[in-house]
Amino acid sequence: MYTIDISLRGTPLGLSVQRKESADAEALYQQVLAAIKSGNPTILEMTCDREPDKKAAVLVNEITAVQMSDKSGGAGAGRAAGFFELGA
Repeated sequence: MYTIDISLRGTPLGLSVQRKESADAEALYQQVLAAIKSGNPTILEMTCDREPDKKAAVLVNEITAVQMSDKSGGAGAGRAAGFFELGA
């Protein structure tokens, strides 16, 4: 299972969406990244593979960071949760 974590401006808690396949996770990560780069104040709607009824809509200009991680290796495959820096 792959998790895409999104940090939102002014919100201490992030948003997480999960994908079963690596390719699907990478596609969502790239979609979020492209939306951030576009700078358009648009809404990005996402669903979760783990919880099919879970849906989220986010205003793109409120996203401050995005991270993709592989959660199939036990406790996050030895990586700590969180963000370090989002490059320009």
